[in-house]
Amino acid sequence: MINVEDILKGFKTPESRWARFGPYYAMFPLDFAFEVVEKYSKEGDYIIDPFAGRCSSIYAGGVLGRHSLGIEINPVGWLYGTVKLQPADKAEVTDRLLEIYSKRNYYNRAIERTPLFYRMCYCDEVLKFLFSARKHLNWKMNSIDATLMSILLVYLHGKLGEGLSNQMKMTKAMGMNYSINWWKKNKLTKPPEINPIDFVIKKLDWRYKKGIPKVFDSQVFFGDSTTELDRIVQKAQGTDVRFSLLFTSPPYCSVTDYYADQWLRLWLLGGPEVQKSIQEKHKGRFVSKEDYYNLLDTVFGNCAALMDKNSTIYVRTDRREFTFNSTLEILQKHFPKHKTEIADRPFRKKTQTEIHGNTSKETGEIDIIMIR
Repeated sequence: MINVEDILKGFKTPESRWARFGPYYAMFPLDFAFEVVEKYSKEGDYIIDPFAGRCSSIYAGGVLGRHSLGIEINPVGWLYGTVKLQPADKAEVTDRLLEIYSKRNYYNRAIERTPLFYRMCYCDEVLKFLFSARKHLNWKMNSIDATLMSILLVYLHGKLGEGLSNQMKMTKAMGMNYSINWWKKNKLTKPPEINPIDFVIKKLDWRYKKGIPKVFDSQVFFGDSTTELDRIVQKAQGTDVRFSLLFTSPPYCSVTDYYADQWLRLWLLGGPEVQKSIQEKHKGRFVSKEDYYNLLDTVFGNCAALMDKNSTIYVRTDRREFTFNSTLEILQKHFPKHKTEIADRPFRKKTQTEIHGNTSKETGEIDIIMIR
């Protein structure tokens, strides 16, 4: 029997040690995720989150004995989520770490061609190791590689001594020119000398110290909810599987571009070496209100086909007029027989809209709860 208090306080159990895995903007507070799952579903139920982020909702569901299914389009969030649901064996991850490190000297000349930012951000030994990891880790298909890559993503940048980089924030990677100028201004032009093997093994030792979490039948798909849900709906046809809880927080219209914010981690996953927005549909900031509305309409429409008639819909959204009204309108369209409650329960810390510079007076999060 899992004690939720042990998960929410300290790092005494495998479940608590992996619960907060992966720095990520706009994530559910952990106590909030467990509270909603525990209150609005029961053991053995099916729950779904089509905008899973780093998968706090899915992790809470799995730890509490629910069949839990998430979808996440950002590979950083997907990696954090899929790994903490089922981390690979520590010994195998360590062996793979040593193998990747052994290939680092193939990338001696690559350092000479890399932009100045990287040479100020990482010492040569770390940078060569990262080039090797970027080239050889098959994180999409191999659970051992995914686990190692997710550990590297967590500590790719952060405060001095806490990450592999020069001084940076852990959650959001700053721009190249901004970082270079800041390092020069603060006399941090030389990155810290770090042995990546020693550093990563210490992080692995800490993370695995209590073992791996026991998570019940949970998974997160890597992809676009508008297409992934089509396949899930088709697969569910003719079965008795129905979801009792839809628990999610969709992206907010025109608030931020997560791909630009996570550009350095995306680089390690094989992305471009310079910070830029990704223009693929549903991956960046939603400037077009029409595209945003259509996204929510499609996703929640497909979710409706999967839900039990007595299901609960719990959506945390942005209180700004367009985002809130659009979300409410779409949910009431697809769940017309559900009763709606609006709960004003903002985060204790800064909200997603405040973090990303929204100056509107209508700041904060608000919950839409629909019960049949």
